Amino acid sequence: MSAVGIYGGTFDPIHLGHLHVITQVLERHIVDRLLVIPAGQPLLRADSPLATGAQRRAMCQLAIDSLSSDIRSRVEINPIEILREGPSYAIDTVDAVIASFPDSQIVLFIGADAYLHIDKWHRVEELKKKCRIVVIQRPGYPAEGLDISALDVSATQIRGEQSNQIPESVAHYIKENGLYASAKQDN
Repeated sequence: MSAVGIYGGTFDPIHLGHLHVITQVLERHIVDRLLVIPAGQPLLRADSPLATGAQRRAMCQLAIDSLSSDIRSRVEINPIEILREGPSYAIDTVDAVIASFPDSQIVLFIGADAYLHIDKWHRVEELKKKCRIVVIQRPGYPAEGLDISALDVSATQIRGEQSNQIPESVAHYIKENGLYASAKQDN
């Protein structure tokens, strides 16, 4: 049975920390294929994403294109949540992935920061029965989980300052589209 991973996030913007997670879960053969899914309307965030769904999807694709061909060939940027009307619930995304990959084990990757709030997720008990949840350890967040030596970087930091923590193609896209005006993206 193959394993299909779901790695969701706001990706506002996608950064080297995200790419490290993607590379590690594929290099360690935790899943055979990974769906990177930019969030549509995340409910448990204090504020909405600054970039549009289309912009975040484009940045994700640019970032994935910067990876080695072995990794890149097993990653898909899936727009299911940004195309869905209304709030983004993980259970709805998992159901859609199960429908697309009925003979695969579904693995949901979440950061230790998100895991702290999993009890607030919509239909979380049902979600836990439908997929395997793998918590990715993050610096500064206490949680048992997969230790991939995660990078200590966040999209919030990147939006607020000049950063070398994003792929060059993403930095160019940010500058070209005037995103995150307060950030100095001079990569």
